[in-house]
Amino acid sequence: MSDRDWNEQNRLVIGEFRANAGKVGGYFADKPLLLLTTTGAKSGASRTNPLGYLVDGDRHVVFASVVGEPTNPAWYHNLLANPDATVEVGTEIFPATAVVATGVERDRLYARHAAQHPQWATYQTRTTRQIPVIMLVRRADVHPPA
Repeated sequence: MSDRDWNEQNRLVIGEFRANAGKVGGYFADKPLLLLTTTGAKSGASRTNPLGYLVDGDRHVVFASVVGEPTNPAWYHNLLANPDATVEVGTEIFPATAVVATGVERDRLYARHAAQHPQWATYQTRTTRQIPVIMLVRRADVHPPA
């Protein structure tokens, strides 16, 4: 799929997500979905991507799989450059800090997600890179309005 196709697909999913309190049809209809807004590493512009996720305690965990493509997605590089992000889950919007999971924790989270969504196990077999696992930790320094 070309970048243009991905961008158009993302635009449509984001619109549907926001119009329907986080609910979408199609591929994501039966999967947990969040919107992650990052700051472009080079451009400084806000970029929003719909991503499948796993809840682990009070963290939302996302996976830089790009369906097993050979390179990591732009949003991952954005988070490495600026780990502050915004997360939308359903109708809730909150600031978060991205932390890359490593070692045993990374493997545990990826295996748990792949057990719930077997296509993620397939994605890892399509690439030689280790798919990054990113924990989105709600920032305690920002409180929602009362």
